[in-house]
Amino acid sequence: MTTLVWFRQDLRIEDNPALTEAAKRGRVLPVFILEDPAHSGESHPFGGASRWWLHHSLAALKSDLPGLVLLRGSARHLVPELAKQHAVDAVYWNRCYEPHAVERDTDLKAALKEDGFEVKSFKASLLFEPWELETKSGGPFKVYSPFWKTAQQHQVPLPVPTPKTIDCVSVDDGDALADLGLLPTKPNWAAGWDDLWRPGAKGARQRLATFLEDELEGYGNLRNRPDLPNVSRLSPHLHFGDISPRQVWHATQHAMDADGGLAKDGQKFLSELAWREFSYHLLYHFPGLPADNWRPAFDAYPWRDAPEDLVRWQKGETGYPIVDAGMRELWQTGYMHNRVRMIVASFLVKHLRLHWHHGEAWFRDTLLDADLANNSASWQWVTGSGADAAPYFRIFNPITQGEKFDPEGSYTRRWVPELKDLETKYLFAPFDAPRSVLENAGVTLGETYPKPIVSHSSARQAALEGYEAVKQAGQNAS
Repeated sequence: MTTLVWFRQDLRIEDNPALTEAAKRGRVLPVFILEDPAHSGESHPFGGASRWWLHHSLAALKSDLPGLVLLRGSARHLVPELAKQHAVDAVYWNRCYEPHAVERDTDLKAALKEDGFEVKSFKASLLFEPWELETKSGGPFKVYSPFWKTAQQHQVPLPVPTPKTIDCVSVDDGDALADLGLLPTKPNWAAGWDDLWRPGAKGARQRLATFLEDELEGYGNLRNRPDLPNVSRLSPHLHFGDISPRQVWHATQHAMDADGGLAKDGQKFLSELAWREFSYHLLYHFPGLPADNWRPAFDAYPWRDAPEDLVRWQKGETGYPIVDAGMRELWQTGYMHNRVRMIVASFLVKHLRLHWHHGEAWFRDTLLDADLANNSASWQWVTGSGADAAPYFRIFNPITQGEKFDPEGSYTRRWVPELKDLETKYLFAPFDAPRSVLENAGVTLGETYPKPIVSHSSARQAALEGYEAVKQAGQNAS
């Protein structure tokens, strides 16, 4: 018997239920299909940074699974075509949860079954299916805390065994990895990323081991410090399935069991893994999340149209050093520390009053871990328009946020080197520094470093006034 295994966001051979079950049946035809948005119906396609990671994850998977066939086109057409060409009798895949993927997979499963194929899908990229956890009344969760409380009452299954042998069908057709055109060329804005990241299953295992051994201790408090290494940096690996959340969960539990002193930090890390689950839970039950305000009252918010301000935010030229540091880290590395993500997101929607769609789109293009569920849910959370969202009046002060979470200024000086000699006292508000202090640091506002794009106090007041329209719309709707 021969099984076609369709790889998607599960680019690994370990804890891969579809592959493991297919290998038990007999021969395997492993396939990855790069779909254009026109073929997939995807309204929020991979950005440039994600495509860079995908290239290297596929290279790593092909090293572990040389029989992997790479194709580009429509999965709706290619999967049945391949199955018929190569005498396949079953088609297996691991489930995806994005709205376009659910629709595509549902249609494809029905068509394949009608053609006489055995079709099975498996849980591989989440700890819990979005329909497995329900409120007491039987509906989806809309608040994270009870979701996490319920999740802890359920057992996380162990990773499935890796197949001892995989007998792959020999297929001559297929594309070379380079022909998929995933890497940037003119210009190669990802130059140097090979020194920062190691996509693929081996890189994921190493990253997890390093985190658990060296960086988990203190995670509960230090994860908010962008100047310190106490974060996992596993999000790109999880997004593309270099590693499964089950592997991460049980490895963390093992570390906690081996060292009781890690219990509190480990539990906090697992709760962050559950936030990823919550985002998928929301996306599945509310498929309009990437495009529509989860709270319809936010349709009334008076967003500004200021493309020049958006460009300054994107380039890290807002005049607020902690914001600019984060945006420059993102552009240069494909990553941004999570605390800084919240700061820069709040600045875009509340200081500049630009629609969260702009931020979601920029993050989707520039983040290596640009996960549709997390990206959409998190932007709506910061904005105040989403489920269990931050209160609308919670407007981060970029000056005090920098002072609190980058107390010595090492993170900010790294990414905003034109301020490296400025006294820490004035680092996060150089516009308040005396002229002599700026001169001593070689800083000329408006020349070597931008003047602030907006004042914090006036921006905060304008944001609050804008939210009055949201409050009024909510009251009229109730």
